[in-house]
Amino acid sequence: MLSQLQELRKEEETLLRLKAALHDQLNRLKVEEMALQSMINSRGVDEMLSSQSAPEQSQDQMLVHVDNEASINKTALELSTRSHALEEEEEEEEEEESDS
Repeated sequence: MLSQLQELRKEEETLLRLKAALHDQLNRLKVEEMALQSMINSRGVDEMLSSQSAPEQSQDQMLVHVDNEASINKTALELSTRSHALEEEEEEEEEEESDS
């Protein structure tokens, strides 16, 4: 009974750390999103002021850049989450071994 309670507490701590890490990542992504929107808006204004030749091409390039950024961020988040989960599993295994 006591060991189950300790295990649940460890799991709770792990989940709280994971929640904090995901919250931090979410905040970073929100800031990055705002920066990208600002860049897009400023480029849009610059394009309107400059000559209107080939507007579709520059918009396509901008969309590809944003898509690439989103893909990179998603991959980084997945890798960050995986490495965090692996670290937690290793810590749990070490604690279990030390408890034995």
